[in-house]
Amino acid sequence: MDVTVTSGCPSPRKAGILDHADRIATDRVAWRAKNSFFHDEDERYLRFLIPPGSRVLDIGCGIGDTLASLAPSHGVGVDFCRKQIAIARQRHAGLTFVEGDVEDPATLDALQGPFDYILVLDTIGSMEDCQKFIAQLHPFCTRDTRLVIGYFSHLWYPLLKLAEFVGLRMPHPDQNVLSPSDLRSLARLADFDPVKSEQRVLSPVRMFGLGRFLNRFVSVLPGIRQLALRHYLVARSIRRAREEFASATVVVPARNERGNIEPAVLRIPDFCCDIEIIFIEGHSQDGTFEEMERVRQAYPSKDIKVMRQPGKGKADAVFTAFDAARGDVLIILDADLTMPPEQIPKFVEALLAGKGEFVNGSRLVYPMDDGAMRFLNLIANKIFSYLFSWLLNQRYTDTLCGTKVLRRSDYQRLKAGKAYFGDFDPFGDFDLIFGASKLNLKSVDLPIRYAARTYGETQISRFRHGWMLLKMVAFAFLKIKAI
Repeated sequence: MDVTVTSGCPSPRKAGILDHADRIATDRVAWRAKNSFFHDEDERYLRFLIPPGSRVLDIGCGIGDTLASLAPSHGVGVDFCRKQIAIARQRHAGLTFVEGDVEDPATLDALQGPFDYILVLDTIGSMEDCQKFIAQLHPFCTRDTRLVIGYFSHLWYPLLKLAEFVGLRMPHPDQNVLSPSDLRSLARLADFDPVKSEQRVLSPVRMFGLGRFLNRFVSVLPGIRQLALRHYLVARSIRRAREEFASATVVVPARNERGNIEPAVLRIPDFCCDIEIIFIEGHSQDGTFEEMERVRQAYPSKDIKVMRQPGKGKADAVFTAFDAARGDVLIILDADLTMPPEQIPKFVEALLAGKGEFVNGSRLVYPMDDGAMRFLNLIANKIFSYLFSWLLNQRYTDTLCGTKVLRRSDYQRLKAGKAYFGDFDPFGDFDLIFGASKLNLKSVDLPIRYAARTYGETQISRFRHGWMLLKMVAFAFLKIKAI
C-alpha cells in the first residue's frame, strides 16, 4: 500500500534539495539511461550483497529502479520528492512507495518492519544529521538485518562536478563530504556495527569494454581500491545483536584419533545446561569408531551421539554432523585437541554477547607449544590470513584453525546459499568462511593457546594442501571480489 506522509517545514538546505529533486524528476529516466553502465555496475554489487527474495527498505529510492533490480519479496521505497515517487509507482507497481522525509519521525512511523536489508544509496549525502538518521533505523532491524550504505568517494568530488558541468552527469546539489572512515564512525556512533566495507568502480563508463575489466579485476586491488569511485558499508544493529540460546552441539570430526576421544569428553566444560556431543568418524584404521561407541556407553549422563561420515574429507564430516545436530549453537572441535576444549566457553560467550556471529579461532596470536606448528606452515598461514582478510573485507588472522562457532539458524541460511560456491572445499573451513562472508555475518577472531598433539599424527600435507589453498585464493577472488 502506497503512503504519503506530510512533513513539517524543512530546513533551507533540505528545501533546496527538494526543489532540485522536483525540477529534475522527469529527467531521471533519461539520465539513468545515459549513465546505464555505471548503474549496472552499482546494482551488480548490490545484488551480490542483497540476495533476491529479501525484504528491502530503500531510503531515498528516487524512481525505484534500483529497488526493483534487487527483486525483493517485499520492497518498500521512501523518498521525499512527490514527482519521483509518482514515477516510481507508475514504473514498479509491485513495490510499495512512501512519500515522506526519512528524517521526520512521522515518516518512519508509517513504515512497517522489520526488513532483511535497509539500503541507503547516496541519500546519506543529503541528510541534515547523519548520525541521528542512522540511529532511527533500529526499530526496523532484527539480528539478521543488514544496513547497506553506498556513497561516492570524496576523492572523486571535483571530477563529478566537472562531469555535471559538461553534461555527462545529472546535476546534484552540494552533498555531505564523507570518507569510508567517516561512514564507519557515524555507524558506530549510531550503535551500528560495521561488518565490512568495500571500494569499487574505477570507470563509470564502458570505455569500449575496458570499463568492466577495470571495475571487476583492478578496482578491488590493494593500493588501487582507495582510488575507486564507490564506497559500500555493510553494518548491523548492535541493539539487536544479542540473542539467547538454550542448547549447543559440539561436533568432533575424527580420523585415527582413538586416544583423544575420551579426553575430549572429559575436557569439554559444562558451558550451558543442554550440550550435545556428536563424534563423527572418518574411516579410521586404529579403532576410533569402536572407541567412540565405548565412550558413549561409559558416559550415559552425557548426550553423546556417534556417526560415521558417508563420504571423505573433513567438510563431509562436519556438514553431515551439522545437519543432524539439534543445538541452537554449533561448535567444531578438532579431535586432535590442539585447541584446548576448556576454551570453548569463550567462543560461546562471544556469540551470546553479540560480539560476533561467526567466531573463528586463531592460533597465531599467542605463543604455541614447541612442535605445535611447523615453521613453513606458520609462514604460509600468516600469508593466507592476509590474503583472505583482503578478499573477505573482514580481518582473519587464521583461516585454518579448526574451531569455528555459529548459530544453527545461520548455518541453515549458509547451507541454503551454498550453491553459489559449489562443492569446492575438502576442509570445510572455507565453505563456512566464504558462506559467512556472503551472508554478511559479523566475523570475529578469538585467540587460543595452540597445544601440541599428545596422540596421533597430523593429517595435513603442507605442499599438497598449500597448493589447494592457493586455488582457494583464486576461487574466492572470482566469487567474492571480482563481481
